[in-house]
Amino acid sequence: MKEYKIGERFIIHSYKHNQAIHRSWDEAVLLAKHDDYLIFGNNRTKVIESDGRTWKTKEPAIIYFFRDYWFNVIAQIKKDGIYFYCNIASPFIIEEGAIKYIDYDLDLRVFPDGAFKVLDRGEYNYHRIKMNYSEEIDLILNKELTNLINIVRLKKEPFNPQIIKEYYKQYKELTKKVTNV
Repeated sequence: MKEYKIGERFIIHSYKHNQAIHRSWDEAVLLAKHDDYLIFGNNRTKVIESDGRTWKTKEPAIIYFFRDYWFNVIAQIKKDGIYFYCNIASPFIIEEGAIKYIDYDLDLRVFPDGAFKVLDRGEYNYHRIKMNYSEEIDLILNKELTNLINIVRLKKEPFNPQIIKEYYKQYKELTKKVTNV
């Protein structure tokens, strides 16, 4: 596997099960490398939807992509606290400077007080039938949702606000260095 450098910039591509592009983000700065996951940061990043619409994210984010888990986690740093948006998704790959994964619709929203809510079950069921998810995929995704909820309840990383704040501080330092060169 290629060796990536802290501070290296990537784009993010989210696909659907049928291999159609779903959404892309124009920046993710590598903050940390671990054997089983990578951590990135971005802020006010341009997002392009599959229909061509564009928008910018509103707040800084610290993003965890896992090699073995079927989810990724976006910590959104807002004025009233850190929110987490978790996508049930395939493990990531990196190709040609892009972090790529398949988004499977189910999402978990975690609030600053630790409360959480499962989102988009209807969209998941619709796409499960329309795109013919296998029984094996369906079992994996539901098992990973349960696994994710257990990690949230235990407040394990990445669901630790102090760790997120440290990575955000690192992101600001890295991007400051790049813009001051």
